[in-house]
Amino acid sequence: MKEVYCIGELLIDFVAEKQGFNLALASEFTKKAGGAPANVACAITKLGGKSAFIGCVGDDPFGTFLLKVLENEDVDISLAQRSETFTTLAFVSIDEEGERDFVFSRGADKELKYSPAIKKKFNKNIVHFGSATALLGGSLEEAYGRFLFDAITQEAFISFDPNYRADLWKNRTDIFIKKSMPFIEKSTLCKFSLEEAKLISGKENILDACEFFHEAGSQIITITLGSEGTFVSSQGHSNTIPSIIVKPVDTTGAGDAFIGCLLKQISTLDNIESGISNRDLLFKMIAIANKAGAITTMNYGAIKSLPTQIQLDN
Repeated sequence: MKEVYCIGELLIDFVAEKQGFNLALASEFTKKAGGAPANVACAITKLGGKSAFIGCVGDDPFGTFLLKVLENEDVDISLAQRSETFTTLAFVSIDEEGERDFVFSRGADKELKYSPAIKKKFNKNIVHFGSATALLGGSLEEAYGRFLFDAITQEAFISFDPNYRADLWKNRTDIFIKKSMPFIEKSTLCKFSLEEAKLISGKENILDACEFFHEAGSQIITITLGSEGTFVSSQGHSNTIPSIIVKPVDTTGAGDAFIGCLLKQISTLDNIESGISNRDLLFKMIAIANKAGAITTMNYGAIKSLPTQIQLDN
């Protein structure tokens, strides 16, 4: 089994109680661990896979809490860093349909420093670039790019999820698109929401968007469609893989559960290249990943709601 290295932010989600979409109306919040790459790392270990988190948290009680959460989920935190900058915070409110309203207070995640010692760990393993904050500047952005180069030279399987957040890129979507393209060009697997696929490709039609991404260099394109499932395009084959029907209460982490479950399955393949080239096997893995994402929406809080293998098997 290959190890999956997840790079990016680990943060505190302060989730509003007495849910309402408008954060201005919220008065009480519950502290939860969050951050897309951390969620993916936990999704993998909850399913019996091996993952490591590469990111930075503050040298404060919140940072200690976050690393302990990952450690309790059997995620390797030996490559995580601490900073004097305060831990990154996100304030979240959830509407009646389980959709989220975010406000970020960025902190220590941007302080991640590149470490050349990590390079060899990527060799023939899987590296997932799924950070929502990595392209916003700071030493994290530089490290993100250098880790991409390392992953390429070490012949790692590269996965990319742009994790676009409108709040973070107001009036700067052109910059976001430009910075995302090198990762799309070099990744074997790209995971997009429908909004992201249209935004980055500039195409309204999903097939045209996939053609754009394939021409850029990505082999496997997955576009999550919420309750409708996931559209997948690979090596001339495309299909919408349905999901299971659930009543969502919190969509936080659903996409992370999906990509985490898919990467865990890929990590167990004896030969990744031949495995992902098998259309039926790829579609089957995505169907299972859809189920993981759907199960996650049935409870509040991303990491707590991530499914185990027993839940997926039922």
